[in-house]
Amino acid sequence: MQRSSEYGKLLRNKQLLKRTYGLSEKQFVRIVREISSQYSKNKQITHDTALFQFLEKRMDSVVYRAGFAKTIMQARQIVVHGHLLLNGKKHNVPSTFVQPGDKITLKASLHNSPLYSQAMDNKNKVPSWIKLDRNAYAIEMLSLPQVGEIHVNSDLLKVIEFYARA
Repeated sequence: MQRSSEYGKLLRNKQLLKRTYGLSEKQFVRIVREISSQYSKNKQITHDTALFQFLEKRMDSVVYRAGFAKTIMQARQIVVHGHLLLNGKKHNVPSTFVQPGDKITLKASLHNSPLYSQAMDNKNKVPSWIKLDRNAYAIEMLSLPQVGEIHVNSDLLKVIEFYARA
């Protein structure tokens, strides 16, 4: 068995994070570039925190974290199929960044669906930056995501380092 090179470790770390959030390479590169350009000027936030916030602010991530879906891919499908309203308007783009104060609601016609009824019965812990109203089938983003609250199975700084090498 061969030992992994430093590059191999960085690559594996990046691939793991990409799979966790169900993103393509193109989407992931876009997020990392945005972070590098936007946050190089803002020294108040670290690159790993910025990456975490970008990934967790995506509509599919918010829907998944709130418990509307069992997996991130299922959350993506729910969004793409137009089952949700963002601030009262039909929305089907899973990569949209949800901002604090935004509300995501399930279409009224789907409130009796077994899929969503089961999801609302599930008492899993919802992160502090998300407010879930189980009766109204509604999610509100209260604040920006915080790194320590959710375990991410990848080293975010190593992912940034991987793209810095390229």
